[in-house]
Amino acid sequence: MARNEGVLDRVRELAPQVAERRREIEDERRIPADLLQKLKEAGCVRMFVPESHGGLHLPLRTGLQVMEALARADGAVGWTMMLASESPHLFALMSRETFDAIYANGPDVILAGGFSAQGQAHRQADGYEVTGKWAFATGCGHADWLFGNCVVMEDGKPRPGPAEGVPETRGMMFPAADARVLDTWRVLGLRGTGSHDIAVEGMSVPSAHSFDIFTGVPSIPSPHYVMPSLQCGLHMGAVAVGIGQGALDELIALMQQGTKRLYARSSTADSPVFQHRLGRADAALRAARSALHEEAESLWQTAQKDPPAVLGLMPRIMSSLAWIAETTAGVVDACYSTAGGNAARDSSPLQQRFRDIHTLAQHAGVADGWHLQSGLALLGRPVSFGF
Repeated sequence: MARNEGVLDRVRELAPQVAERRREIEDERRIPADLLQKLKEAGCVRMFVPESHGGLHLPLRTGLQVMEALARADGAVGWTMMLASESPHLFALMSRETFDAIYANGPDVILAGGFSAQGQAHRQADGYEVTGKWAFATGCGHADWLFGNCVVMEDGKPRPGPAEGVPETRGMMFPAADARVLDTWRVLGLRGTGSHDIAVEGMSVPSAHSFDIFTGVPSIPSPHYVMPSLQCGLHMGAVAVGIGQGALDELIALMQQGTKRLYARSSTADSPVFQHRLGRADAALRAARSALHEEAESLWQTAQKDPPAVLGLMPRIMSSLAWIAETTAGVVDACYSTAGGNAARDSSPLQQRFRDIHTLAQHAGVADGWHLQSGLALLGRPVSFGF
């Protein structure tokens, strides 16, 4: 069996176990250790690790299919394993020697942390002294390494960055055991991701364990490692599509049980109104999936042929991802409202899908503001990575 098919097949075999433990995952606000081990054994963490380091180095399209399948079973598991699988993208922004050392004992190494520059890194002769607290560190409870993006400080003030008024920032990596995990993840949805805050104070980080998150040059020659922030956005889109597909699955299963509206003479499944809504939701979801894979193919081909040109794709791809998040949220909303009053119960899988997709849609990576940047690019005007 081809390795590409193997991971996806193993994930699909695990999916019923993941779905059965949905409430446990939510209540514990993390993936249980035994289930996490099964996901590692299935290849979910090593998907994008080079074969030279024991990984599978799957194509981007296959990785998206795996993430969608996981999120279809449970949104939090899809989100958590999405970020775990992206670990080599960030490790590759450090030197080859550092990358080799990280994977010296095997390919299932997990990095978690915060992309927002919520820390300070004071330059020292041999590296940096780092203090900070970072939010949304998905999977920090089972990570091997943590990182936090920092403003680089020099002589007590921020060091100038690549543009006027913008300070230099760098990601700082440190062993997970050396940081504090703060129990802060009490949220609407994606509760099982364990995306707590992490904090360090006065920690010494060698220069070899620092990296430029957004414009760093990868030390490993692979299209996977070109602009990891953009690859992350595509992965996020796959999770959104998976949550949407899961909601459709659950609505269909519910209606096939013969569910009726109050005083209705026939089941909801026999209603032309329901059938129309179902068909419309399915069409929207298929359109979102098609858009996702079209953008992924564009990035993959460009990353192989002309890596510097990937930056030019960013406004369009991020605008597409904002539309995908909006569209999949609309699909889940339609499923939730069509299911009736029982969907509001805590025991309802559709209620969880509703909470998960709207939590995902709050992420800056799929924010509505990306449409503005795409519009500016279409007009030939300067764009920015913030809005």
